[in-house]
Amino acid sequence: MKFKLIFVLVVSLFDFGALAQEVHPSSPLFSDEISFHAQATTVTQGHFPFTSPYEGRNSLISHEDAQTSITATFFLGANLNQWGEFYFNPELAGGSGLSLTRGIAGFSNGEIYRVDNSAPTWNAARLYYKKVFGIGDAVEKIPSGVNQIETSYSVQRLSFVLGKFALNDFFDNNSYSHDPRTQFLNWALMDYGAWDYAADTRGYTWGIYLEYNQQDFAIRFARVLEPESANEMNYDMNLSKAHGDNLEFEYRYGQNLPGVIRLLVFNNNAFMGSYQDALNAPAASKDVTTTRSYSTKTGFGMSLEQKLTTDLGMFSRISWNDGKRESWAFTEVDQSITLGLSWIPQAFKNFEDTLGAAVIVNDISEDHRDYLAAGGYGFIIGDGKLKYASEKIIETYYLLKVTKNAQASIDYQFVANPAYNQDRGPASIFGFRLHYEL
Repeated sequence: MKFKLIFVLVVSLFDFGALAQEVHPSSPLFSDEISFHAQATTVTQGHFPFTSPYEGRNSLISHEDAQTSITATFFLGANLNQWGEFYFNPELAGGSGLSLTRGIAGFSNGEIYRVDNSAPTWNAARLYYKKVFGIGDAVEKIPSGVNQIETSYSVQRLSFVLGKFALNDFFDNNSYSHDPRTQFLNWALMDYGAWDYAADTRGYTWGIYLEYNQQDFAIRFARVLEPESANEMNYDMNLSKAHGDNLEFEYRYGQNLPGVIRLLVFNNNAFMGSYQDALNAPAASKDVTTTRSYSTKTGFGMSLEQKLTTDLGMFSRISWNDGKRESWAFTEVDQSITLGLSWIPQAFKNFEDTLGAAVIVNDISEDHRDYLAAGGYGFIIGDGKLKYASEKIIETYYLLKVTKNAQASIDYQFVANPAYNQDRGPASIFGFRLHYEL
């Protein structure tokens, strides 16, 4: 039944896009007073059996069937003129990741999160108000896009957002590695691996966001709600003790071969457990959730993106958090380094295929590894015991632009030491992705 629903939805989007192009062949779907965009993405992944002398409740399963995820999103925007802008994103999400989206810290499918119900379900992904205050005289035209009405802003400006959104909508916007619908699929490549950013199970939160933008740099800040429990849907409304703060500085340079450097610092205040307390207290039975109290986790991320030639770009990220408190909202990574290349040939007209390749090295703190070795479990990894080693991943993908709006991708990921365990793996994961956007 759910696959019939997916098929009908995707076909409907294709039909709607054809109708829109027929009515407005050379103009936006609506005027600059209203914006409408949509996307539908499916990702299917499977892996060959691998060495697995034991498995815990959060292990990557050695023998399992391929799994498919589905998302479909409508991006609705309204220009309120001098009053600002308003955006709303109804989103359908369903399906499952490999092993119920468990067993790899740098998980292989950025289109799926750890949800218990695999049935396609609609939810209000984003619902926010935006106001931009111009400061300088210089103006730049902003084209219509996802959650962006076609308009003009002052180059020097202050932006204010209030409502429900994802922190990675605004932070860590790497040009080559940020969107799992069209770029790399791995969680540690779409964002900083060690950025335990505040979010519910599906990656969204409520809060405020501020941005100051100049010609060459931008400064961004957000304060948002934390989940009530690790990687759960409910939010903790004890606002004085539970909130996430994020601050990012971005510097842009170069014209012919541009580049961007970003520095992010974050501070999470939430009802989190301590790995060391779980190890020290026999009554806790090595369960970090029994040691929870309002406490703090801090971390940072640095990233670089650089156009090397007209066809080739590179990127790199380094991220770290203190690793003393349990992984709370994103994934179980305390240190991460990534390096990758993205090749988009420009020599052929209308040729917009992309070939990407990247490497990931993820690690966890000493407290975190001792906890897992003692038989503890997090919300995404835990084999019952642990012979520790860095989790190392190689990902490569090829994206074929089938039509103006439709893309197909093949993806391969080699995962050594899944969930930091030398006793298990390596795993070879193959993926196929279909993406349609309007």
